[in-house]
Amino acid sequence: MKQYLSAKEKLFKTPDSMFMKLTQEEKIFLLDNTDCKSYKKNEIIFQENTKPSGLICLVEGKAKIFKEGAGNRDQIIRLSKPGGFIGYRALFAEQNYSASAVAIENCITCTIERNALFYVMKKNMDFTFAILKSLATELGVSNMRTVSLTQKHIRGRLAESLLFLIDHYGFYEDGKTIKALLSREDLASLSNMTTSNAIRTLSAFAQEGVISVEGRRIKIIDLKMLQKISNLG
Repeated sequence: MKQYLSAKEKLFKTPDSMFMKLTQEEKIFLLDNTDCKSYKKNEIIFQENTKPSGLICLVEGKAKIFKEGAGNRDQIIRLSKPGGFIGYRALFAEQNYSASAVAIENCITCTIERNALFYVMKKNMDFTFAILKSLATELGVSNMRTVSLTQKHIRGRLAESLLFLIDHYGFYEDGKTIKALLSREDLASLSNMTTSNAIRTLSAFAQEGVISVEGRRIKIIDLKMLQKISNLG
């Protein structure tokens, strides 16, 4: 219980978050209408074709939103990090989820109950516009990646995915190792390619001295070259 109370406090007190637009009364109201839950790595957070009950906020850990494709190949649509929202499109469109979400490491989520959220959004325009800005920003990133994944060659797609992970999650303390330990399958899904192509391209990057690979840890050796490969497409 203390763990979830701490998660709620972290959610509503994060500096620069949209929740700072709320009055103290509104924070207390939403806090009373928020439930938190923990998930282990690889555990499903929500399933495609189910109905959202509220706005899911990722407080700790990392999650992927994916769509099951033909031939049992999954396509990662988005990656989420602490402070991010997942499943919001279905909530605001009043539809069932069109994709599924799974924890890629141990996670804690907090879900703000739908009616309570909408009640506050109708009262507090600054809060509502902050949510709209966040969603619009994510839509812009998604649109750019869609274009890149359809126009770039394999090397360009994988390089862009690595740069995306850097931008999204950053580095570990060494300033070179990407702070996201994705499986080869997830990296391939993120880059819209087969797993075998992802493995071969990673090996090529390593041989060229662009990266080094140790298990799921990917260390960036030559960031400028990685950016060049992505730009060349």
